[in-house]
Amino acid sequence: MFTFPLPLFSFMLILFSTATTTTAQPYKPTDYFLLNCGGATTTSDRKWDTDERSKFLPSTTSFTSTPNNPNPSVPEIPYSTARIFNTSSFTYTFPVTNGPKFLRLYFYPATYSGYQANQSFFSVSSNGYTLLSNFSAFLTASYLETKLVGSPPIPNFIKEYLIYVSDTQSLNVTFTPSPNSYAFINGIEIVSLPENLYYKSKKMKYVGQTSGPMIKEDTGLENIYRLNVGGSQISPKNDTGMYRSWHQDDRYLFPVTALGKTPDYQSPIIYTADTPNYTAPELVYATQRSMGQLSELYNLTWLLEVDSGFYYMLRLHFCSIIEGYTRLGSAAFKIFINNQTAEEHVDLFYWTQGTGFPVFRDYVVFVYDFDGSGRKQDIWLALAPKLDARPQYSDAFLNGLEVFKLSMKGNLAGPNPELRPTPPPPSPPSPSREKRTLPYAAIIGGICGALVLMLLVLGFILFRRVKRSGDMSSDQQKSKDSGLPSGRCRRFTIQEVKDATREFDETRVIGRGGFGMVYIGYIDNDKTAVAIKRLNALSQQGFHEFQTEIGLLSKLRHVQLVSLIGYCDEEGEMVLVYDYMSNGTLQDHLYKGKNPNLPWKQRLEICIGAAKGLHYLHTGANRAIIHRDVKSTNILLDENFVAKVADFGLSKLGPKEKGVDYVNTAVKGTLGYMDPEYYKYQQLTEKSDVYSFGAVLLEVLCSRPVIITRGVPDEEMNLAEWGRKNYGKGTLHEIVDKRIRDEIAPNCLMKFGEVANSCLRMKGSKRPKMDEVVWRLEFALQLQEAAEKIDGEVSGDMKGGSGMSGNQEFMFPVKEEDVSVVEEYEYNYDLEGTSTGVGIQHELTSTDGSSHEVFVSEKVLPR
Repeated sequence: MFTFPLPLFSFMLILFSTATTTTAQPYKPTDYFLLNCGGATTTSDRKWDTDERSKFLPSTTSFTSTPNNPNPSVPEIPYSTARIFNTSSFTYTFPVTNGPKFLRLYFYPATYSGYQANQSFFSVSSNGYTLLSNFSAFLTASYLETKLVGSPPIPNFIKEYLIYVSDTQSLNVTFTPSPNSYAFINGIEIVSLPENLYYKSKKMKYVGQTSGPMIKEDTGLENIYRLNVGGSQISPKNDTGMYRSWHQDDRYLFPVTALGKTPDYQSPIIYTADTPNYTAPELVYATQRSMGQLSELYNLTWLLEVDSGFYYMLRLHFCSIIEGYTRLGSAAFKIFINNQTAEEHVDLFYWTQGTGFPVFRDYVVFVYDFDGSGRKQDIWLALAPKLDARPQYSDAFLNGLEVFKLSMKGNLAGPNPELRPTPPPPSPPSPSREKRTLPYAAIIGGICGALVLMLLVLGFILFRRVKRSGDMSSDQQKSKDSGLPSGRCRRFTIQEVKDATREFDETRVIGRGGFGMVYIGYIDNDKTAVAIKRLNALSQQGFHEFQTEIGLLSKLRHVQLVSLIGYCDEEGEMVLVYDYMSNGTLQDHLYKGKNPNLPWKQRLEICIGAAKGLHYLHTGANRAIIHRDVKSTNILLDENFVAKVADFGLSKLGPKEKGVDYVNTAVKGTLGYMDPEYYKYQQLTEKSDVYSFGAVLLEVLCSRPVIITRGVPDEEMNLAEWGRKNYGKGTLHEIVDKRIRDEIAPNCLMKFGEVANSCLRMKGSKRPKMDEVVWRLEFALQLQEAAEKIDGEVSGDMKGGSGMSGNQEFMFPVKEEDVSVVEEYEYNYDLEGTSTGVGIQHELTSTDGSSHEVFVSEKVLPR
């Protein structure tokens, strides 16, 4: 709990009683409009006025409609009706006072009077600003559904803008349908806000540049994110009078294991002239994310996807409410935005008068559009303890976050989000023309339709004949046009895929993931079993990843890589066809599913096979191929339990330039396996795969997920960190899967732990390359086999498995002259690499030359 000296506490309550937040709204808007477009005046949480025959709505050819088959999760008001514009531009006009205004547009893309949601494309402008251009509410809603992972799909959304009205005394909102399309709107909200809340900020700082745009009256803004960091959702009616929505931040945190702690609110929130009580609700400042003991493992990081090619303002809200952080120097931290230092030293007691005083800071950053596409990129916001300042607590925290896009020459419109290639939208139906259709037109239409049908039938017969004749030229041309290979990779028709899977029968599903479903299928007259991966149109793994996997796997062939047989990209489908791996994923045999336990030696052989596959990726082509998503579910097992690396949708080619060992790229992968250097600096290297493989090694040893968020102590949440700590303490044997604990030779465990630990070093430069990992794992296998050959079966004390001293040699009887030293290797046995051992590879040849064998001995320097 927070404690104050009683006299001081009483004085503060008296002094700031008028400044503390109460349930009353601290700001009363001078302008407030809430329109239910196409609907009646009604009251739900707030009063909504109809736009029908209102002063805001001039005479127009627009019409109103209700959605067909409305989604029950969508609120009735204002989404149960829409106003449709299908001819020319249409403008709402609102009489307002001068000053800044929130403009909120409510959209629910649905089928309205036969108008399909995916056929709507339109632009929106307001007082000289382009807010939306050729906008598709359907694509936007679909994109938002894929981003809100773990939440129920809600297809309605709000676009919020800030427009400064000066001189005109009115705010205009104009909707313009794109050619052969239509526009619609479900609701419009206009709310005034304090003059200096977002405009004319005196606390603005530029990141990565010495100057940038000021937020003045001629700047338009779009709110992209408004997050109650560490707290729950705050509804518009619980805002400070401006009806802003504050969302939870957990889906934007990275990694998800770094959730940190949200302290219980004890101290009163005390607003000031610099941070008035309308700045943010008290609930924002009463909760926060703080790192606590996780500060040694991660930065506190949020990933915020935005349109490229724009400036963005990030407003960070702070309030010290943690018990103990009550004086200067209690906690100091840094702020990074897009890997650039925004604040070198943050101590809230420099910025505020003490505990409970809220404060905010604004930072402006430009997100570069490198290829001119305007595609979305992530803004990285990271907080890290400033350890060189020697604070009392190693921590960093944040209470709230707002992100705004700034207009560029009057433009705020970005491109529609990319889900996958879509054909141009067909022309929508015209109700007015349908009403004027004469009976004889229907007769003529019927005759024409019959002729068209006959032509289609003849064309289909001709097509089947050409197909049967084996003429593949059209397919080859199509493959060439799409940039997909046609040589070593077979192109399947969608009908062949459907036949192989019995029309994607649910009973044939053998796997599910963020990409979609995996089915077992049978091709070539049901003679060959294959695995068929059908990518979901709304998945995070889109057309680019689809092309990447085909492009790479069509050129790679290795016994430790899953072979790509072919693909299909017809009728909007993205399908990949692989060799069928009858024993599923490695993870299935460790702790998921009902598969029999894998013995230790077989696990070790699987690890060696997977390591060889990764080594081939890194060295088998002119440029290294970095997998970027190494994990136990991407290591598959065939009928003989031979390991094969799979799923190359996120893979990247290594650097072109000599002397450069990384490529700059957005962070993708799976939490728990991801290289800390990669997610911190966005620099991908071969050693990123090595780190991921180290996590897999511990997963194999311990038979548990790499991340567990519930039911375990905090130190056991992340397997990589937990394993490294146990290795360093010499207690690795304590976390080994109990089912195999008695099978592992102590020296083998010693070596295996050393390999895993070396892969998981925080600095990539200290990790081994994959060929060295292969060699060390093979050495561990030889240690295991040597122990079994000596003892018949493994027995003995597993304790002390991570420390080594003296000599450890395993040699078969052989004459001295038959042994030649051919190569030496160096090893590190502790966390920091301060102790070095020497491994020696030997070649053994019998005296008559009839046999040849290679084995390894190891000499370890004393600590």
